[in-house]
Order: sequence, then structure tokens, then C-alpha cells
Amino acid sequence: MQVKDIKLAVIGLGYVGLPLAVEFGKKRPVIGFDINVARIAELNAGQDHTLEVEPEELKQASHLRFTHETAQLSEANVFIVTVPTPIDDYKQPDLTPLVRASETIGKVLKKGDIVVYESTVYPGATEEVCVPVLERVSGLRFNEDFYAGYSPERINPGDKVHRLPSIRKVTSGSTPEVADLVDALYGEIITAGTHKAASIRVAEAAKVIENTQRDVNIALINELALIFNKLGIDTQAVLEAAGTKWNFLPFRPGLVGGHCIGVDPYYLTHKAQSIGYHPEVILAGRRLNDSMGAYVASQLVKAMTKKRIQVQGSRVLLLGLTFKENCPDLRNTRVVDIIRELAQYDVNVDVYDPWVEADEARREYGVEVVSTLDEGQYDGVIIAVAHNQFVEMGAERLRALGKADHVLYDLKYVLPQNASDLRL
Repeated sequence: MQVKDIKLAVIGLGYVGLPLAVEFGKKRPVIGFDINVARIAELNAGQDHTLEVEPEELKQASHLRFTHETAQLSEANVFIVTVPTPIDDYKQPDLTPLVRASETIGKVLKKGDIVVYESTVYPGATEEVCVPVLERVSGLRFNEDFYAGYSPERINPGDKVHRLPSIRKVTSGSTPEVADLVDALYGEIITAGTHKAASIRVAEAAKVIENTQRDVNIALINELALIFNKLGIDTQAVLEAAGTKWNFLPFRPGLVGGHCIGVDPYYLTHKAQSIGYHPEVILAGRRLNDSMGAYVASQLVKAMTKKRIQVQGSRVLLLGLTFKENCPDLRNTRVVDIIRELAQYDVNVDVYDPWVEADEARREYGVEVVSTLDEGQYDGVIIAVAHNQFVEMGAERLRALGKADHVLYDLKYVLPQNASDLRL
């Protein structure tokens, strides 16, 4: 097979798959497949609720068509899988979406076809988990009848600067020839260039450590913030001073959620433990980062108590619910940890987030978001996400949301140092 012979299908049209399908759809025929019928209807109507792709960009992808019908995938000979890879309640990898996608492809897989995975996994998952499913369902033999590749996604939700074409892409294939073909295919749309990894396992490992590295670094800064808070030292002031050295890494403390940083390390630690190694640093970082929501809640309660504000039955406003600023992405948001912890103190929590769809917040977390902000109603206000709307409000308007005596907690350093009562 040559690049010109490729008939492409993208499986999974979420934050990762849709931008990929759109970029390829600007240059070649692409089948965009998703099992969510409502999602297909939305995209056929020219809308993307994730806000990753503008309506005009959807129009530009003139060679892209959307479907939820498996039979239409039989037209393709290269399949790119971009389904979620979450963790379960026990923080173990949940490969169910990946297995289901592989079963779907297996039903239409033909001799000579290639299946490329972009979903984040542990090293070995493509060949140990996905390929056997493809073989079982299709009846074909790996690297004889069909082939595989792995090219980890590097989508950054809400980022309008670092878009798919401008982020260098790691590629790989199950044979040298397939690796060359996969690399050439992505080279059509990635202006930043590609990096062909030595093997699928190397590409898988490279992806999973990208976010593990960030997670551990943020855990270090979070621990430093806990120490500096006990010492009465402003963490942001310390980081600004240390940041004057050219090689100081600019990480900031905070809640660590989202589809990558708060999830991917558990894929690596799962694989490490399966081969008899217990990771110390990675799991310590995960425990610390997962504890930050409870810490924020306890700091607020202490500050309210010092001001002699009755905690039980009090009203607190959380500004922001998404896992990061200026995007509607609620996946694995750790803001919910603050909500749940404050509930243990019998605190009534209102959540306001102009980026969030109320139905999705209710469905995913059982959280009711308020649609308006009322002044003078709250005993505590927490700036949990640095949406532009909150930054633009400024200290005076944010203060006005609280009662005459209240606590303003600036979790995201939105305000100047002395404009709030608490900073992380």
C-alpha cells in the first residue's frame, strides 16, 4: 500500500478524533465514525460542542463525512482509533472503549489493512490487548494479513495556539514498511514534522511519560505550597523569585485533573506493578495531587473559622468546574473533590461556570450549576478555574459576591497577592 491508496477512517470523534478527522478531511476522503448518534447528528449540523473545531473549519473539511454505521467502515483500509482510555474507581486502566473499538474494526478488517491507535495506553497494550481482539474478530493474522501502528495524541483542549498541525507527531508501525507508511500519512497534515519511533512500544512509552513527568513536577510544587503555607510564605512570590533562573521549570500548584495528567500515570504504574516493580515517586505524586481538593476545602474552613463565620450551613460559591480554563472539558475535573469535601462540613455549595453545559455537569457529576451570580450571598468564594470571565471581573466584583464578612480564596492566582484572603 502507498499513501495515495489509503482510504481513511477515524474511530471516535471527541476532543482528539474530530480535529484529526477534520485536518485529514481537508486533504483526502475520510470517514468519521462514532457510536454516539447524537454526536454524529451534531457534527452533520456543522456544530462541535467541545469547541475544538469551529463551524468554518468543519466546512473546510469537504472530504469528511460522519457516520455511526459500522458497515460504512468497510470502505476504509486504514483505521485510526481515538477513543478514551479512562481509569476505573480503583484507579486501574479501563480499556473497555479500546476493546470495543477494536471489535468494531475487526468486523470489517480486510487483508492488507492497517489499524493505528492514538489512545493513551501502557507500553505493550496495542500488541497485547488490541491486536488479539482484531485477530479474534476478523480471523486474520497480525503482520501477515493486517498491520498496526501507534501515534500518540497530543491534543491540548482549549489551546488555540498549539493546534494539531503545529505539534510534532510521534509515529510507529508494526513493521518497518508500515512505520514508513504511517509516518508519511501523518506527514500530510503535521506541519511541525514527525518523529518515527523505533517500535510501537517505544511510542506508547513516550506518550505515557509525557504526562507522568508533568504530574510529578506539579506534585513537587503542590508539596512546596503546603510547606510554604505552613511557614506563612506566599508560594507565588517564591516561584516568581526562583523563576528568574534560566533553568527553573515554571510549574504552578493546583488541582490536577483532565483526561491526561491525572490519568496517564496510572497506566504506567499498572504496567510496572504487573512486572513486579512498585513505583515509588510516581504513585507518591499521584496521592499528593489527588489530595489537593480536600486540602483546599480544609484551608477555606479554617479561614472561615478564624473570621468567626459559621461553617455549618454556610454558603460557598465555586467559580469554575472544568478541569482547565477557557474550555468546556469536564473530564476528570478535580473541582468536584472540593465540592464533596465541603459537603462533609454541611456547607452549601453553588457552582458557576459559563463554559459548562448544565446537563453534562448533572449527568457526569450530579452537580447543579447556577446560571447567574448574585451579590452579597456567600460566606466563601473560591476561584477554582481561571476562566477569562473571572479574570476580567477583578477583585472588586469578585468581593461583591460575598457577604460583608467572607473569605475569598484565589486558587489560580487570578488576583494580585493582597487582593484575596487565601492563595494556594
